[in-house]
Amino acid sequence: MDKRTRLETVLAGERPDRLPIAFWRHFPVDDQRADTLAAATLHFQQTWDFDFVKVSPSSNYCTFDWGVETRWEGNQEGTRTYVRRRIQRPEDYETLEVLDVRKGMLGEQLRALELIGRALPPDTPFIATVFSPLTVIRYLRGNAYIADLRQHPDRVLHALDVVTRVYEDFVAAALETGAAGIFLAVQPASYHLLSEAEYRRFGEPFDRRILAAASRGWFNLLHAHGDAVMWDLLAAYPVQAINWHDRHTPPTLAEARARFSGALVGGLRQWETLLLGTPEQVRAEVLDARDQVDGRGLVIGAGCVIPVTTPYGNIRAAVEACRNT
Repeated sequence: MDKRTRLETVLAGERPDRLPIAFWRHFPVDDQRADTLAAATLHFQQTWDFDFVKVSPSSNYCTFDWGVETRWEGNQEGTRTYVRRRIQRPEDYETLEVLDVRKGMLGEQLRALELIGRALPPDTPFIATVFSPLTVIRYLRGNAYIADLRQHPDRVLHALDVVTRVYEDFVAAALETGAAGIFLAVQPASYHLLSEAEYRRFGEPFDRRILAAASRGWFNLLHAHGDAVMWDLLAAYPVQAINWHDRHTPPTLAEARARFSGALVGGLRQWETLLLGTPEQVRAEVLDARDQVDGRGLVIGAGCVIPVTTPYGNIRAAVEACRNT
């Protein structure tokens, strides 16, 4: 099978010729420009020949044009430190302007997608990272957004509408670059942060607008970030695949198989196993993940981005384990 056929087989819940695999990581500093992000992404893919490419910009791409300031301080995940937020007080939610997605940092990210799409072989799908609107609000405000949505709900809802309008436009432009779909990164859908009723009001309607804009994509992958995720709520979204920290937070892959008809992406712990484990431990987790679902509807991946210092040999062990199944 070529990569697209293999992935389509998995999306249908079937067993492909071998286990597909994909990891993604950040490329700090390089992720601030289209040409260097594209070059780093393509080099990573050329090294490992994954079954799809998840393009991983820094999270600041989604807030930079609203005046958020960040800096690179050496985080092992490759993420940047936020040093200035756009929303400093509740009144600031009402000041967000609608952005032109073809300009500024948003335009830079679209240019990176264009470069990547032109350079990849035709059978290699790639998907664009889009942060859920409430996740963007978190980056714009910091953790005070939780108190704000309870104390100033109308202001937060106004800002969520503005953010969603911008990213509906961004998704449409991303698909024009040839992307197979989007990677919708959802961070606040956790029972440790919000109640389900709160997420259904401040998260779900806006997430669904983003996914509606992405509906002509054939491979939309949802990422449920963190612990105690609202898994069943998110698994009801119109997506073809779902990724979460399956080794850390329920459900397991085996439990999820009965609760979601699309593809499951996961099986490996990015810190304990990929970063700190041995090749033998990596292979064992790959095989355990396969056995949990009888090799059907599964893409081997990590719970989130892999650390920038992940050993070469551990990535190779995962790739070889998949190609020998």
